[in-house]
Parts: sequence; structure tokens; C-alpha cells
Amino acid sequence: MPDLLIELFSEEIPARMQARAREDLKRLVTEGLVQAGLTYASAGAFSTPRRLALTVEGLTAASPTTHEDRKGPRTDAPEKALEGFLRSTGLTRDQLQARDDKKGQVWYATMTHPGRPAADIVAEVLETTIRNFPWPKSMRWGSGSLRWVRPLHSILCILSDEAGASVVPLTVDGITAGNATRGHRFMAPDAFAVTGFDDYAAKLRRARVMLDAEERASEIRSQADNLAFARGWQIVPDDALLTEVAGLVEWPVPLMGVIEDRFLALPPEVLQTSMKEHQKFFSARNPSTGRIEGFVTVANIETPDDGATILAGNQRVLAARLSDAAFFWENDLREAKSGMAAWRDGLASVTFHNKLGSQADRIERIAALAREIAPLVGADPDQAERAARLAKLDLRSAMVGEFPELQGTMGRYYALEAGEPDNVADAARDHYSPLGPSDAVPTAPVSAAVALADKIDTVTGFWAIGEKPTGSKDPFALRRAALGTIRLLLQNEAEAPLLALLSVRIGAHISRIAIDDFATPIARAQDAFIGAGQVEVADVLSKFEVSALKGFADEDNLEELGRVSFMGGIDLLSFLHDRLKVYLRDQGIRHDIIDAVLAQEGSDDLMQVVNRATALDAMLATEDGKNLTQGLKRAGNILAQAEDKDGVEYSFGADPKFAETDEERALFTALDTAEPAIKHAMAAQNFPAAMTAIAALRTPIDAFFEAVQVNTDSQIVRRNRLNLLSRIREAGRQIADFTRIEG
Repeated sequence: MPDLLIELFSEEIPARMQARAREDLKRLVTEGLVQAGLTYASAGAFSTPRRLALTVEGLTAASPTTHEDRKGPRTDAPEKALEGFLRSTGLTRDQLQARDDKKGQVWYATMTHPGRPAADIVAEVLETTIRNFPWPKSMRWGSGSLRWVRPLHSILCILSDEAGASVVPLTVDGITAGNATRGHRFMAPDAFAVTGFDDYAAKLRRARVMLDAEERASEIRSQADNLAFARGWQIVPDDALLTEVAGLVEWPVPLMGVIEDRFLALPPEVLQTSMKEHQKFFSARNPSTGRIEGFVTVANIETPDDGATILAGNQRVLAARLSDAAFFWENDLREAKSGMAAWRDGLASVTFHNKLGSQADRIERIAALAREIAPLVGADPDQAERAARLAKLDLRSAMVGEFPELQGTMGRYYALEAGEPDNVADAARDHYSPLGPSDAVPTAPVSAAVALADKIDTVTGFWAIGEKPTGSKDPFALRRAALGTIRLLLQNEAEAPLLALLSVRIGAHISRIAIDDFATPIARAQDAFIGAGQVEVADVLSKFEVSALKGFADEDNLEELGRVSFMGGIDLLSFLHDRLKVYLRDQGIRHDIIDAVLAQEGSDDLMQVVNRATALDAMLATEDGKNLTQGLKRAGNILAQAEDKDGVEYSFGADPKFAETDEERALFTALDTAEPAIKHAMAAQNFPAAMTAIAALRTPIDAFFEAVQVNTDSQIVRRNRLNLLSRIREAGRQIADFTRIEG
């Protein structure tokens, strides 16, 4: 069984595209081979900046011969039908067989598809793969029609077995496949032939090319750590940068450099970000000082001076970059110490959204909301409001203008320089979090208050203007904001009636938008009259504007605003519930348990929902819980059928004096004990105690259904028993909708 080796050799492939490209190459080629009838034992894909490679081991030498029986027309069908069938099969009448069918005899054609050599199939599959490769971006060059991420220079495609290696005959857009490749661009540029994957990998290594991206990353990490250790430093971990740099070099040569003393006063985040974004350097921290004092750059070549010239050039470029950063830092510090008034004013001209106002407008909303939310997370309202007013001012700083990823981080430094307390400054850094499902959640009270206000303002604002996520589209990252809101509430154990909060905020957005839509033409008219010297008319318009804004708050408008806001709040709460379901499923809580709890009153308090669901999940994991659920569902089903049949609701009047059996009387007694215990526990939000109280009903409910016939001939007894079932149903409803629980 032969082995297949493919290499597509080109100009430098962008590092961010390499991992996806090697997986696409493996998928497209192997799927194409299998669809054509070949099988294989294993496959592996590799990439370097200048090549994609694929090895397929244990490939079958040819596709098998196959036979296909194709059903045709009836034997007594018109001649035209038979002629059409013969044309489609390429056979003659004497090659057909007449076989019995349900409605008589039918013509059958036995089609034989001979097997094909692996080389022919590989050539077809690889050409299709190359011509249809799913690069995020591709280009054409020269006079050809082929599109590739960068100019494609050569194709290596060989099949090898015990008898030797043979080139697969293939030409794509003038590029003919061969058995040769090239090594490192500078250290081993000459072409050389290979006979198989082992020979290919070994010769590439001798030609200063590490084929495996993971090996290159491991080599970079190991050598960088050794260089840092020799100086008593530590490399700041950065897996994303490591992956990127491994995709930039074929023969990694890490070099250690030192940051000049004049730049060491810069915040470590500035040093790290500047070196990473501009030069792809790894930062080295001195653990004794906590400062970033050095860096590691990764060259793609070995030099006679052991990289001294390369390092010197990098040092000069780094000094220029850090000089810019130092200039930004010094200017920003002066503004911070003066109160950041210019930044505050500048945000009034930065549009957040054309329907939701400027960043300054948004800060005002977040500040008011942070003050309102502060008690829910144990924060001081004054500090929460102050932090919200400062948190986004760094968006106007020169440093964040250069490095947007430092927003918040720089805000903390500037707030401290302005003399703000630590917890207020920390809120500037933390209020964007959590940015993703694995990001840390702020738990400091002031930070949590501002982060919640920021996210709630975002989701309610976009809900108010109808910009909701649809399908896979979420241009304003509202799903992320919703999940962040949920995690902030749960991590900080904040109990909040969200429906009222969301509805009020949506209403505030809608009213502001409506007022702005009405007031803007008035303001323009005022400017026009003032420009024409009609100051008195402009003054009248100003008074009219005030009366118009008051008129917006008349009774009819307020009623409609309240209705629209409340419906928007319900819709947004449902969206949050959907996000919560996903979050809780990841925590191991079944979807039916979540649905059963969400169906109850109080489901807008997400902390209470989670506590209920957790307690219910624990109870249902026990034998009593499983059996109790069946009993509650059985009671509900019998009751629903009876109510539907009789056209009445059985919900009152169960009387123990009509009980005829000991099991009935025992159930009355158990309910008399359980109902107040459940009610008291739920009121105190002691959900485990509520589960214990309702679990005590398991035995009497089981005994009741074992011994008692509910739909008896006596109507008095039947009604009494149905009303007793109603008490069972209502006891369960205090906790969850047990009809939604599966099993």
C-alpha cells in the first residue's frame, strides 16, 4: 500500500491562516480520496511560512471495481422509454436482464465501474483542492487564472512504496508536480529531491526547516525560557503570540535583548503591548522588581555573529517605538493630573450609535444606573457613580488611541494619577469584564456595579432601537453582553428583579429617542431664526420646545410608553434566560430542570433561578426525588384530564372528613405539614429546605396512588380526591413546574 506526500510551496503564508489551511488541506484531500473509493490508514498535515504539506499513509493502490444494478422501464413499456434507458446506461438490449417486479417484469442493467489507479485519483483530487482552496483571502499573479494566498511556486506530489517513489502526473495552471522542494530561503535555498515523508522531513531539517509548527513553538518557548532564566528573568506567557511567531519562521533562533533604563518607568502593559503589536517580541519580567526589563525576538536565520547585528537593529526600532509610547504617556499624565476635563468634553463628539447618542451621553446613563445598582452588589453609590464617570475617559487618551486594547488598563493609571481611590480606579480597568466565557468576573463592589451598568445599558439600548441578534449575526456583541450580565449577577450573588430594571431602562431609551426626534428640528429652526436676527422668534421656539417635552409625558403617551417598555423588558428577559440556559447547561444542570424553574414566578431574579435549579437538580438526583417527580406528574395529569372533561377547576375544598382510606388521611396529614414548610422555606429562599419538605411527600403520594382510585363512582368522594390532587399540584408549583421535567 503506497504512501502519499504532497507539498504546496509558495511565498510566505500569513501566520494567522496557517493552522486553518493545513486542516483544510487534510480535510479536502482525504475526503476526496475516500469519495473516489480509496482508503488510508492515517494522515497528517504540516505548515511553515512557505509551505503546506500533507502525508497520507497506507493508501490503497487503486479503487475497487464496483457493480451497480440500475432499474429500468417495464418490459412492456413503449420503445421510446427503453431507448432512453439504454442511452443512459450505454448498454445494448441484449445486455439487459428481465426481472420480476411487483407490477410485472422490469428491465435491469448491471453496470460495472472498473477500479482506477491511486495516481489518477490523487491527481484529480489535488487539482480540485488547489483550485477551490478556501483561503480567507487569495490573489492571482502573472497571466494565469489560479488563485492562491501568495504566488504558488511548486507542487510536490509523490506516491512511494517498497518498489520506490513515483511522481503523480499533475499540472495546475502551468505548474507541473515533481519530487523536489527547497529548504530555508537563505541558509539552504537549493532544490533537492525526496522519496517519501521520512526522507522529506529529514532533508528539510538538514536544510534548516522545522516542518512541525508545534515543534517550532516548543523550541521557541524552551530557548526563550532558558535565555530569561540565565538573567534571572521570566518570560510573560502569551500563547497567541507564540503561535503567531511559530508561523513566521522556519528555523527559530530566539535572541534576548534588554530594554533601556529610560523606558522602564512606562507601565508594564504599555511595554508588553508595544513590543507584541509592533515587533512580535516576548516580554521578559524581572520577578524581583515586577517590571518588564527585557524581551525575546525570534530570528529566522543563524548568523556568524550569533544574532548580534539582528538584535542591535531590533533594539534601535524598539527604542523608537518606546519613545513614542513615552511621549503619549507623559502627555496623558499631564491631562490626568489636571482632571481629564478635555477628555470628558471630547467624548461628546464621539458617537456611540447614531440612535443612542455620544459616548458622553452613554457615560451619563451608565453613571445613573451604576448608582442605582450599587446597593445590589454592596457598593457605595457615590463611588460607583464617580467610577462610571471616569471609566471611559481614557478612550480620548493618546495611549489608547495608539493601543486600543489598553482601554481600561490605562484608565486605571490615569484615575490614580488624578488622585482617585484604588477601588474607583480599579473600576476603570475592570468594567469591560467579563469579555468572554473564560474571562475573570469583577467581584470588587464598585467594579461590579460599573460593569453591570455598562452591560445593561448596552443591551437595553439596542433592544430599545430594535437592533437584536438574529441567527448567527450579532454585530453589537449583545450575546456576550448578556452572558457578562448573567455572570456578574451570579458571581456577585446579586439578587435583582430584572424585569422592572430592564423595562425602565428600555423606556428611558425610547423616551430619549422620541424627544430627540422631536426636539432636533426645533433646535435647527432656532439656529436659523437666530442667524436671521429673529431672536424673539427663536425665544418663542425655545419655550415651545420646553412645552413639547412636557407634552410628551401626557397620560396617553405615558401609558403607551409603559406598555412598549414592559413588552421590551419581557423580550429582553427571555433573551437573558436563553443565555442562562446555555450557561447552566455548561455547569451540568439539565435543560428540563432549568425550564421547570423558569416557568415559575420570580424568574427575573437570576440568582434565585440558579439557586432553585441547583437545589432541584440535587433533589432529583436522589431516589426520592425521581419517584416524587413521577407522583407529582401523575397527580397533574389526572387532574388536567378531569378538569378538561368536567369543564371546572379543582382547586379548593379538599376535606379529610370525606377520606375513606388510611392512605388518603395520611396524605392530608403530610400535606398539612409540608405546605407551610415549603411556603416558609421558599419565602426565606432556603431552597434546599423546600426540597426536603416536598421530598417528604414521596411516600404518602406513592401509597395514595397504590391504594386509592381517584375517579370513583361517588361524585362527592371523586371531587374530594381531585381537590386533594390539586393540593399536591400546588405544593409542587411553589417550587417548579414539574410537568416540564422529563422522565
